[in-house]
Amino acid sequence: MSDREHIKTNWYEDFFRGVANDLWRKAISPEQTRVEADFLENTFGAKSRLLDVPCGNGRHTLELARRGCRMTGVDLSREFLQEAKAGAASAALAAEFVRCDMKQLTWKSEFDGAFCFGNSFGYLIHADMIAFVTGVARALKPGGRFVIDTGAVAEAILPALKEREWYQIEDIIFAIENRYLADVSCLETKGTFVQNGKIETRTWWHWVYTVGELCRMLEGAGLAVTNLYNSTDHQPFKLGDQRLIVVAEKAKG
Repeated sequence: MSDREHIKTNWYEDFFRGVANDLWRKAISPEQTRVEADFLENTFGAKSRLLDVPCGNGRHTLELARRGCRMTGVDLSREFLQEAKAGAASAALAAEFVRCDMKQLTWKSEFDGAFCFGNSFGYLIHADMIAFVTGVARALKPGGRFVIDTGAVAEAILPALKEREWYQIEDIIFAIENRYLADVSCLETKGTFVQNGKIETRTWWHWVYTVGELCRMLEGAGLAVTNLYNSTDHQPFKLGDQRLIVVAEKAKG
């Protein structure tokens, strides 16, 4: 079987459940969420109407809703959406959550801004990526902004790619094996999760785009790239930085 034949392009549809979600909750601190929400609020303006896609368990959606933004979160994970809805209900926050694939957005000119945080930009093959950015552009009002946060662009991930790594995050040991499939520009990762004596393995794929390819995708959808940062401190992105934050804007008319 060739590398192309064994890739599962829809792996994310049933990945985010159980121990994978536990790891994500434990890995992200409330302080990180607050700092990222500060950046987003600064970029979009206070009390904007915003689309968080995919939203996971709603950590950004809920934090920005607390600040007065009108929030809509989109995700496929039933477990994460249930958690997000419960969080909104318990804090009496006006946040809407919709179960939807990120490449099938249907809104038209409704949002002041949209954002895609947490590396999920690389989940999609090229055709689906075009569908995603086109859907985001359609959902934005004229002048609306789109922010992408990713560590999966070629300039970030390839210079320091390790074949094997492992981490301990609270009670979870997380080991990964990476294999870069150069003919399709795709990073295949096999992860092993160990928690309370239980071992679970899962495989996932990130399609790796260069920064230039990413920018051209956005521009092709009518979103002009205005800034490329390596952090929420607004420092310019350069080769080897492990994080890329892109800010793009829809034409005002």
